[in-house]
Amino acid sequence: MSISKLKTSLFLLVMAAVVSANSYGENAAAPFQRAASTELSVHKNPNCGCCGAWIEHAQQQGFTTTVQNHVNLNALKAELGIPANLQACHTSVSSDGFVFEGHIPARYITQFLAEKPSGARGLIVANMPMGSPGMDMGRGFQAYDILLLLNDGSTEIYATINSPKQQ
Repeated sequence: MSISKLKTSLFLLVMAAVVSANSYGENAAAPFQRAASTELSVHKNPNCGCCGAWIEHAQQQGFTTTVQNHVNLNALKAELGIPANLQACHTSVSSDGFVFEGHIPARYITQFLAEKPSGARGLIVANMPMGSPGMDMGRGFQAYDILLLLNDGSTEIYATINSPKQQ
Protein backbone atom coordinates (compact mmCIF):
# COMPACT_ATOMS: atom_id res chain seq x y z
CA MET A 1 0.00 0.00 0.00
CA SER A 2 1.40 3.41 -0.93
CA ILE A 3 1.95 6.14 1.68
CA SER A 4 -0.78 8.22 0.04
CA LYS A 5 -3.34 5.40 0.29
CA LEU A 6 -2.25 4.67 3.86
CA LYS A 7 -2.73 8.33 4.86
CA THR A 8 -6.15 8.39 3.16
CA SER A 9 -7.21 5.17 4.89
CA LEU A 10 -6.01 6.45 8.25
CA PHE A 11 -7.86 9.76 7.74
CA LEU A 12 -11.09 7.94 6.83
CA LEU A 13 -10.75 5.65 9.83
CA VAL A 14 -10.27 8.58 12.22
CA MET A 15 -13.20 10.47 10.68
CA ALA A 16 -15.45 7.42 10.98
CA ALA A 17 -14.51 7.10 14.65
CA VAL A 18 -15.24 10.80 15.28
CA VAL A 19 -18.61 10.60 13.51
CA SER A 20 -19.50 7.40 15.35
CA ALA A 21 -18.52 8.86 18.73
CA ASN A 22 -20.65 11.94 18.13
CA SER A 23 -23.69 10.22 16.57
CA TYR A 24 -26.21 9.02 19.08
CA GLY A 25 -29.54 8.14 17.51
CA GLU A 26 -32.74 7.59 19.43
CA ASN A 27 -31.89 3.94 20.15
CA ALA A 28 -28.14 4.39 20.58
CA ALA A 29 -26.68 3.73 23.98
CA ALA A 30 -25.38 6.62 26.06
CA PRO A 31 -21.62 6.89 26.56
CA PHE A 32 -20.46 3.98 28.70
CA GLN A 33 -19.49 4.46 32.32
CA ARG A 34 -17.72 1.64 34.13
CA ALA A 35 -19.30 -0.05 37.13
CA ALA A 36 -18.06 1.26 40.48
CA SER A 37 -16.75 -2.13 41.72
CA THR A 38 -20.23 -3.51 42.15
CA GLU A 39 -20.35 -7.08 43.44
CA LEU A 40 -22.42 -9.57 41.45
CA SER A 41 -23.12 -13.10 42.62
CA VAL A 42 -23.45 -15.11 39.41
CA HIS A 43 -25.44 -18.35 39.56
CA LYS A 44 -24.77 -20.70 36.63
CA ASN A 45 -24.41 -24.29 35.51
CA PRO A 46 -20.76 -25.43 35.87
CA ASN A 47 -20.72 -26.67 32.27
CA CYS A 48 -21.90 -23.45 30.62
CA GLY A 49 -19.21 -21.76 28.52
CA CYS A 50 -21.22 -18.71 27.48
CA CYS A 51 -21.81 -17.87 31.16
CA GLY A 52 -18.04 -17.75 31.64
CA ALA A 53 -17.72 -15.42 28.66
CA TRP A 54 -20.42 -13.12 30.11
CA ILE A 55 -18.63 -13.12 33.49
CA GLU A 56 -15.43 -11.99 31.71
CA HIS A 57 -17.43 -9.21 30.03
CA ALA A 58 -18.80 -8.05 33.40
CA GLN A 59 -15.35 -8.14 35.01
CA GLN A 60 -13.81 -6.18 32.12
CA GLN A 61 -16.43 -3.49 32.73
CA GLY A 62 -15.56 -3.15 36.43
CA PHE A 63 -17.84 -5.64 38.16
CA THR A 64 -16.52 -7.98 40.83
CA THR A 65 -18.06 -11.43 40.47
CA THR A 66 -18.51 -14.42 42.72
CA VAL A 67 -19.53 -17.55 40.85
CA GLN A 68 -21.87 -20.10 42.35
CA ASN A 69 -22.30 -23.26 40.30
CA HIS A 70 -25.63 -25.12 40.39
CA VAL A 71 -26.66 -28.27 38.57
CA ASN A 72 -30.28 -27.05 38.59
CA LEU A 73 -31.14 -23.34 38.71
CA ASN A 74 -34.93 -23.66 38.47
CA ALA A 75 -35.62 -23.31 42.21
CA LEU A 76 -33.38 -20.25 42.51
CA LYS A 77 -34.96 -18.57 39.50
CA ALA A 78 -38.45 -19.28 40.88
CA GLU A 79 -37.43 -17.89 44.29
CA LEU A 80 -36.13 -14.72 42.62
CA GLY A 81 -39.38 -14.34 40.66
CA ILE A 82 -37.94 -14.72 37.18
CA PRO A 83 -40.80 -15.75 34.87
CA ALA A 84 -40.19 -19.23 33.40
CA ASN A 85 -40.68 -18.00 29.82
CA LEU A 86 -37.99 -15.31 30.24
CA GLN A 87 -35.24 -17.35 31.84
CA ALA A 88 -31.73 -17.55 30.44
CA CYS A 89 -28.67 -19.60 31.34
CA HIS A 90 -27.36 -17.57 34.29
CA THR A 91 -28.73 -15.30 36.99
CA SER A 92 -26.79 -12.54 38.76
CA VAL A 93 -27.73 -10.84 42.00
CA SER A 94 -26.16 -7.55 43.08
CA SER A 95 -24.95 -6.98 46.62
CA ASP A 96 -28.07 -4.85 47.22
CA GLY A 97 -30.43 -7.59 46.00
CA PHE A 98 -31.23 -6.59 42.42
CA VAL A 99 -31.62 -9.46 39.93
CA PHE A 100 -30.04 -9.60 36.47
CA GLU A 101 -31.10 -12.52 34.29
CA GLY A 102 -29.12 -13.52 31.23
CA HIS A 103 -26.70 -11.87 28.84
CA ILE A 104 -27.30 -8.23 29.80
CA PRO A 105 -24.63 -5.79 28.62
CA ALA A 106 -22.76 -4.51 31.69
CA ARG A 107 -23.43 -0.88 30.75
CA TYR A 108 -27.17 -1.42 31.30
CA ILE A 109 -26.61 -3.03 34.68
CA THR A 110 -24.50 -0.01 35.64
CA GLN A 111 -27.24 2.32 34.37
CA PHE A 112 -29.95 0.40 36.25
CA LEU A 113 -27.98 0.48 39.50
CA ALA A 114 -27.37 4.23 39.13
CA GLU A 115 -31.07 4.92 38.45
CA LYS A 116 -32.66 2.22 40.65
CA PRO A 117 -36.02 2.57 38.88
CA SER A 118 -38.95 2.73 41.30
CA GLY A 119 -40.90 -0.52 41.55
CA ALA A 120 -38.22 -2.54 39.75
CA ARG A 121 -36.11 -5.39 41.01
CA GLY A 122 -33.89 -6.06 38.03
CA LEU A 123 -33.33 -6.61 34.33
CA ILE A 124 -33.80 -9.57 32.01
CA VAL A 125 -32.42 -10.55 28.62
CA ALA A 126 -34.53 -13.59 27.83
CA ASN A 127 -33.06 -16.67 26.21
CA MET A 128 -29.59 -16.25 24.74
CA PRO A 129 -29.58 -13.74 21.85
CA MET A 130 -26.80 -14.27 19.33
CA GLY A 131 -24.24 -11.47 19.58
CA SER A 132 -25.14 -10.39 23.12
CA PRO A 133 -22.22 -10.30 25.62
CA GLY A 134 -21.04 -13.87 26.10
CA MET A 135 -22.92 -15.02 23.01
CA ASP A 136 -20.51 -13.50 20.50
CA MET A 137 -20.50 -15.64 17.38
CA GLY A 138 -18.38 -13.86 14.84
CA ARG A 139 -20.47 -11.51 12.74
CA GLY A 140 -23.88 -12.84 13.78
CA PHE A 141 -26.15 -10.54 15.75
CA GLN A 142 -29.79 -10.80 16.76
CA ALA A 143 -31.62 -7.67 17.98
CA TYR A 144 -33.10 -8.09 21.45
CA ASP A 145 -34.88 -6.30 24.28
CA ILE A 146 -33.65 -5.75 27.80
CA LEU A 147 -36.68 -6.06 30.04
CA LEU A 148 -37.28 -4.26 33.31
CA LEU A 149 -38.46 -6.80 35.91
CA LEU A 150 -41.02 -5.12 38.15
CA ASN A 151 -41.80 -6.04 41.74
CA ASP A 152 -45.21 -7.45 40.76
CA GLY A 153 -43.54 -9.92 38.35
CA SER A 154 -44.50 -8.05 35.19
CA THR A 155 -41.99 -6.67 32.71
CA GLU A 156 -41.63 -3.75 30.37
CA ILE A 157 -39.01 -2.84 27.80
CA TYR A 158 -36.03 -1.07 29.38
CA ALA A 159 -33.90 -0.87 26.21
CA THR A 160 -33.91 -2.28 22.70
CA ILE A 161 -30.55 -3.40 21.35
CA ASN A 162 -30.48 -3.22 17.57
CA SER A 163 -26.72 -3.39 16.99
CA PRO A 164 -23.57 -4.55 18.75
CA LYS A 165 -22.50 -0.91 19.20
CA GLN A 166 -25.40 -0.38 21.62
CA GLN A 167 -24.01 -2.97 24.00
